[in-house]
Amino acid sequence: MTPAVLIEKLQKRYGSVEAVRDISLNIQPGEIFGLLGPNGAGKTTTLRALCTLITPDSGRIEVSGVDVVQDPRQARRRLGYVAQEVALDKVLTGRELLQLQASLYHLPHAQAQTRISQVMQLLGLSDWIDQKTGIYSGGIRKRLDLASGLLHQPDVLVLDEPTVGLDIESRVVVWDFLRQLKAAGTTVLITSHYLEEVDALADRVAIIDQGIVIATGTPSELKDRVGGDRITLRIREFSPMAEAEQARELLQPLPFVQEVIINSAQGNSLNLVVEPHSDALLTIQQALREADLPTFGIAQSRPSLDDVYLAATGRTLMDAELAAVGTRDLKAEKKQNMR
Repeated sequence: MTPAVLIEKLQKRYGSVEAVRDISLNIQPGEIFGLLGPNGAGKTTTLRALCTLITPDSGRIEVSGVDVVQDPRQARRRLGYVAQEVALDKVLTGRELLQLQASLYHLPHAQAQTRISQVMQLLGLSDWIDQKTGIYSGGIRKRLDLASGLLHQPDVLVLDEPTVGLDIESRVVVWDFLRQLKAAGTTVLITSHYLEEVDALADRVAIIDQGIVIATGTPSELKDRVGGDRITLRIREFSPMAEAEQARELLQPLPFVQEVIINSAQGNSLNLVVEPHSDALLTIQQALREADLPTFGIAQSRPSLDDVYLAATGRTLMDAELAAVGTRDLKAEKKQNMR
């Protein structure tokens, strides 16, 4: 079967910045595929290269067997792209914007009207379609953006942060809509900062960090690979590294403990991977008391996609996001000082 999306050894630099180092993906027709990773990991660059918005430095990208670089016009016919930021002309109605989008795809008039009616019903836009988009709520604006990406019936719908900034009700509407698309055979590629969103929707997931793919599989497979339950432990709100090291040396030998990671970005908290054990929390707290170490906070949970990222990189996705923000702020400060 021809992959819906095939990416091989993708690379892209912006000056001295290596945005994508080496990304390869094979996405099958009719699946929802999630891309996870912090800002700056290379997700948006990968999507923009796939959607013919930028030219990669090297590598191969195909959509339904069409080479994106060699034949971008045919590739665009097979792609629908919905960017993170909704861009609507506030003086036009929803119907007028969809008509404009249909003309950009050179859809015949009769076909365009049929498709507008279909996506309007599919996304629940009937009450809003003839009102100016300037009065739309964020959720309705996002639905109209999705409708625009689907007018030409693409093989692959690419969504960059499809529910960012939306309320819970609007997110549920989008989730249900994406499941309908999958049931109808459309391939959906999404990036999202909401781990629970990717966990709930995606058939398979790729986690990207610093321009490379560090893990690929179904959400269940990825969580099973890291194994065991998770215990998050804080000795103090902000523990000295020496104290965190002492706790790790104390807890690592416990028979049910598989791994202990010190998370320096979160006050030297400890992240433990443990075998399912009914008395794990009590045993750990007792061991800490006997060593005269306090317990500021402790919690046990099943593995999450964030645990997968933590196991692969030694930091959570939130830590990576905060580090990326700090790097951008530092660069901006240096640039300002040079003026």
